[in-house]
Amino acid sequence: MKYKILISLFVTAMLAMTFNGKQSLPEGFVYVKSVIPDIEVELSYYGTNNFVGDTIDGYKANKLILTKEAAEKLKLVQDELQKQNLCLKVYDGYRPQRAVNHFIRWARELKDTINKAQFYPDVEKRNLFKEEYIASRSGHSRGSTVDLTIIDGNTGEPLDMGSAYDFFGQQSWVNYEGVTEVQKKNRQLLQTVMLKHNFRNYPKEWWHFTLRWEPFPDTYFDFEVE
Repeated sequence: MKYKILISLFVTAMLAMTFNGKQSLPEGFVYVKSVIPDIEVELSYYGTNNFVGDTIDGYKANKLILTKEAAEKLKLVQDELQKQNLCLKVYDGYRPQRAVNHFIRWARELKDTINKAQFYPDVEKRNLFKEEYIASRSGHSRGSTVDLTIIDGNTGEPLDMGSAYDFFGQQSWVNYEGVTEVQKKNRQLLQTVMLKHNFRNYPKEWWHFTLRWEPFPDTYFDFEVE
């Protein structure tokens, strides 16, 4: 009898950890596709096309996770853009602390510069922390920060923002003057629509936004993206 009870408890626990094949998220978090089914998601750190050149610790699936509040506000952004036949494409949302720790380990290996030419050609690797392109604590780990762009609703092509996602350099600064008028207009559109729905930007990265009054301002989570 005791054995059957233990088995029952185990099965109940496993069911509690799973919902439609997904892990049970901490209270207050959601899979964004459950809120915005048509949002485009391409998590950069789930693949190898990123500044490290490898899949980052903690990313086990191309699943966008955010706090419920951030996802709901992001839906308002998506709804507004769709009136112009535009959509959102997200490169990163919730980021486990173990992923940040991976960045820290990578940054210490100064000879590992496999993707320097693509992502940080004008910044010395040893200065990436000093110049605040990487941090030992990331707002992403609090669950209400998102990296994104705008794409054409017909073609799926990203609007030209003047630099690639995760490009570490002045070209990515929001107020960089070396962009064309079209690129400047595209950046302003993203800034305007995100700010309208209470997302504030990080000035050195045109793609990086954090929800104002985020629900977990002092908590850095470490559950995996799966």
